[in-house]
Amino acid sequence: GRPWGAEQPPPEGGSECPGPEEPGGRGGRRLRTAFSAEQLSTLESSFQRQQYLGAAERRRLAGRMRLSEVQIKTWFQNRRMKLKRQL
Repeated sequence: GRPWGAEQPPPEGGSECPGPEEPGGRGGRRLRTAFSAEQLSTLESSFQRQQYLGAAERRRLAGRMRLSEVQIKTWFQNRRMKLKRQL
């Protein structure tokens, strides 16, 4: 692993992978989000209506689906890239 600075001790359990509640994301990548079929359906239908979300729509979707705004934003970015590859 990488050395830990004096300002941040190693996390309990020795894992360097931050949990969703850890700010800053220092120490590794997030685990992949496994979206439910219902969440995917909602995301896809939103994408069919609008490929780019504004902040207000992203907040609304995140609250409704119990996901973070970053997860919604990332899903839309990845979906636009998938569409671009298909075209």
